[in-house]
Amino acid sequence: MKKIAFLGSYDKLDMMIYLAKIMTVIGKRILIIDGTVMQKSKYTVPALDTMALSYITEFEGIDVAVGFKNSRNLFANLGVNSYEELKYDIVMYDIDTFPGYINFELQNTYKTYFVTAFDNYSLKRGLETLIGLDEPVKMTKILFSRNNLKEEDEYLDFLAKDYPVDWAKEKIYFPFDLGDQSVINENQRLARIKFKFLTSQYKDALAYLTEEILLDENVSSREIRNIIRKIEKGA
Repeated sequence: MKKIAFLGSYDKLDMMIYLAKIMTVIGKRILIIDGTVMQKSKYTVPALDTMALSYITEFEGIDVAVGFKNSRNLFANLGVNSYEELKYDIVMYDIDTFPGYINFELQNTYKTYFVTAFDNYSLKRGLETLIGLDEPVKMTKILFSRNNLKEEDEYLDFLAKDYPVDWAKEKIYFPFDLGDQSVINENQRLARIKFKFLTSQYKDALAYLTEEILLDENVSSREIRNIIRKIEKGA
């Protein structure tokens, strides 16, 4: 089982759901854990009982855990004692605080991503997620940017210079403010995960991220892009 952490204050949930959709069509069993303060998933992911304080709901083949504060509570709900007993191939965590990072035992993950846009709130509040790290953590940047400016990345490096982060050489860029969020909002109203009308830049970024996560499983870029086209057609 792979544990994948997505850290930062920027809204990551939609990206994670669309990423998970691709991997479920490939055949992976996916659990997304909303470990954020805001618990956006409670309001945007369909569920039968949204009055419960914590629950796991299924959305188009993806399980989403809502309202859990730590791995112990999650295990109790699932009837297991450890991550090794989980039935999932990949567990993805949406985390926006350092206590969340600790409470879900994310010190050892297959991949850790730092997700941000370039407004000061996303950058500075996002980096607070890392306060408390006592040794460098290897992280890959996922950057939501309109123009992919070198100066933006340099500013992030400047703000993060005193944090124990070992940035990976590669960066993953998602388009910002090109219309994808309007498409995603409409899909939320329809309670569907639809790729039609997403920009090619957004789908390319999803494909690249999927390929990176499944790099050791011989899933080709071509296969991933074929899957995206299949989802677009509603198959």
